[in-house]
Amino acid sequence: MCELANMRKAIGYTQTDMAKEFGISLQAYYRKEKGYTPFTDSEKVIFKNLVIKVFPSATIDSIFFAENAKKYKEV
Repeated sequence: MCELANMRKAIGYTQTDMAKEFGISLQAYYRKEKGYTPFTDSEKVIFKNLVIKVFPSATIDSIFFAENAKKYKEV
């Protein structure tokens, strides 16, 4: 789930910012980003909508499901 952290940082968000966007605690977000707890479908949509401006080709599949997820580069 390191790619999620890289994408989050690229859009200038902290884990606290993301937790607020999702309406969850910082600890809950940390567990999701580290892969200990799965993201809900609605959280996946929120995440994609936040990163789409920096990563225009990002899809829910490419972010969360792609085997050996490709490395996104800022556009």
